[in-house]
Amino acid sequence: MQFDQDYYNQLSGKIINSCIEVHKQVGPGLLESVYQVCLEKEFELNQIQYKTQVPIPVIYKGIPTGKDFYMDFLVEDKIILELKSVENLIPIFDAQLITYLRLANKKLGLIINFNVPVLKSGIKRLVNNF
Repeated sequence: MQFDQDYYNQLSGKIINSCIEVHKQVGPGLLESVYQVCLEKEFELNQIQYKTQVPIPVIYKGIPTGKDFYMDFLVEDKIILELKSVENLIPIFDAQLITYLRLANKKLGLIINFNVPVLKSGIKRLVNNF
């Protein structure tokens, strides 16, 4: 099945709306783990399929290293979601997500920083060969 930009836009909209609802309910300034568990509940309430702490194997020159990266969420097996609760998003977070997208062969990723007064200012969307 081919997934187009409209599909990704609709799904990312559902994800962002869920994050906004969590932010409204619990507010800024908490640990990422709190937002993760609340977001899991919000996804379940909205019947959004997800996996958490999904491993991405580290392969060096075609050789498995036995180490893994872990993405916070993989939503509907399509979008990588990374949660943050930091004062400012810094460029290394973008690099991390781009690496996850490339290694997992996914097209779209979101970074959500919950440590902001208005969640809209804490959202970053990154694409991989879209």
